Order: sequence, then structure tokens, then C-alpha cells
Amino acid sequence: RDKFLETCHSSKWAAGMVARRPFEDDAALLKGAQEVWDSLGEEDWLEAFRGHPKIGDAESLRKKYHGNSGALSSVEQSGVSGASEEVIQALAKGNQDYEEKNGFIFIVCASGKSASEMLEILQSRLPNGRDQELQNAAAEQAKITALRLQKLGASAQL
Repeated sequence: RDKFLETCHSSKWAAGMVARRPFEDDAALLKGAQEVWDSLGEEDWLEAFRGHPKIGDAESLRKKYHGNSGALSSVEQSGVSGASEEVIQALAKGNQDYEEKNGFIFIVCASGKSASEMLEILQSRLPNGRDQELQNAAAEQAKITALRLQKLGASAQL
């Protein structure tokens, strides 16, 4: 259960994954992860979102995008080093606006994306309504969870 919670901070999702063990292989694990995720509702998704570090101030963004933070896995932080101060400030402001509007933090699968790309995605999603963003964030969370499960070595360890 703890390993599952490390990949997705939804207690209901983790319990559902434990109930499905053992997994025949990584494909079965990933399929099960998506099926359990798809069966959840808003409160479970919000619980998972709260498990992400909150990006709300320029200093935390500077540390994240300049590679000084050990909080993110190497897979999740690839492509984001060297962000300009302008991009960092815009991300901080955009993240604050997004959270104030939607009531949850901006979720995006950062793997392989630069800070500028993530800013573009954030800006493109800001006009969306809360219901659309809940769906967008849930889809991004599913991608993040799948990457984290793959990184763990998946079915062999779970």
C-alpha cells in the first residue's frame, strides 16, 4: 500500500491496487492502475492532487527548475533546468491564479517538458472551467502515476 501511495496519493486508488495484486506483468499493472483510477471520483482525485508539491512561489520554482531540489524524480524533472527568471515568475503567477480559480493545484505530466512548455500548457488551460480542468488534471495524474509505476520496476516490486 505504501509503495502505491508513493506513486499516487489517493488512498482509495492504493487500496484498489492492493486488492488487485498480484499483477502478472507490468502491462497488467498499468492496465489495473488505469481501471482503478477511472473508477474514482472527484474527492479521490483531489486527494491525489494534494500529494503533489505545491508550486506557489518563485523561490520554490527557482529551486525546482534550476535542479536544486531533490523532490522530483529524474524522470519528472527532465527538460526543465535552466528556466529564465521571467518564466519562473510567470509560472508562479499562473499557478496561483489556477489554484484560486479551480481550488486545486495545476497538474501536468512534466516528463520531457521544459518550463516554457509547461507555462504554455498552464496558460492554455487557465481559461477552462473547473469541470474541464478536473478532467484534465485527472488525466495528467494518470500519466504521472503510470510513469512512476514504470520507474519502480512495477510488477516485480508490487
